[in-house]
Amino acid sequence: MSGHSHWATIKRAKGAADAKKGKIFSKLGKEITIVVKAKGGNPDNNPTLRTLIAKAKAAQMPNDNIDRAIKKGTGELESAEMVEASYEGIKGGVAFVVNVLTDNKNRAAAEVGNVFKKNGLEFAKQGSASRLFDRMGQVMIPAADGVTEDRVTEVALEVGAEDVIAEDGGFTVKCQPNDYTAVLEGIKAAGIAVDEENSSVGLVPNMMNPVSDVAVAKAVNKFVEMLEDLEDVQDVYHNMETTDEVDAALDAEG
Repeated sequence: MSGHSHWATIKRAKGAADAKKGKIFSKLGKEITIVVKAKGGNPDNNPTLRTLIAKAKAAQMPNDNIDRAIKKGTGELESAEMVEASYEGIKGGVAFVVNVLTDNKNRAAAEVGNVFKKNGLEFAKQGSASRLFDRMGQVMIPAADGVTEDRVTEVALEVGAEDVIAEDGGFTVKCQPNDYTAVLEGIKAAGIAVDEENSSVGLVPNMMNPVSDVAVAKAVNKFVEMLEDLEDVQDVYHNMETTDEVDAALDAEG
């Protein structure tokens, strides 16, 4: 999720994501169902659902899949009871937090634990890794003609954002989780295009761990990919910060 440049990470993830659309749709479907169960199935009255539907469409999730996920939330279709859990680990100073959404917590724990062991990690005490992250909303704005840092900053602050970070590839607008939907929709209303598929509320590192070794960075990325391949895993967060040289090497390998 995080690295020297959030946009560099997104760029490298694009190709891999194309081959994992089914998994992405499954994750989004679970999120939609949970949100509908909590706040109702009408997107006009449920801003979080409205945002998730937009994100699902940005990921090219079929409308039938979206409708089924909503109906599971409203009870029109049968749905297994989902529970949330998180697992933490630290290796070489890099902190990891893995969030799952599952109908079988024992299965999820066993599968995540197996990936940890294969990569030389054990579960860490709750809080040991997550204390290095803050829960924030992040709205991703791709670089485009006429989209300047001054313009993005002006609009973002007007709609309730806290910070704007300019990177190669675009801008990251940060806000409090409760302000996320208003910030996202406010930026769009101002005529600024948003990368909704990669915008979200999640964990953002408050302390980075610099990595200048390509082999270490590759090992972290492989570990993350193995976790993300698990059906129950919704999100994987880490605080590795790679150098420009490492980013260039990773990009060259594709």
